[in-house]
Amino acid sequence: MLPITADKIAEIIILARELDRAENEFDGFVDQLNDDEKAGIVAVFWIGRGSFEAEELAEALMTAAREATTPTASYLKGSPHLADHLEAGMAALGMDPSEAEDDLYRPA
Repeated sequence: MLPITADKIAEIIILARELDRAENEFDGFVDQLNDDEKAGIVAVFWIGRGSFEAEELAEALMTAAREATTPTASYLKGSPHLADHLEAGMAALGMDPSEAEDDLYRPA
């Protein structure tokens, strides 16, 4: 089971698309995630870029937790295609990234 919600992933995608103006907000949001959520976002990223298959989620989560030596926000910002990889990872895991992103803009 993925330890991070679709809404949190969508928030990271939105912030990643705006890194030039929202880097501090991106860093703050990612830094406040707990360790399991950080491993989850890295696993989704890896699945989206093809390092793991969706069926290997448990292995991706364990690897992300075990290999976490760099701050997660810094690691993720190292990819110029971060938002695209996260969207692809969500889709591979059966989540609709556009629906999750739209939910963040829809008034409650």
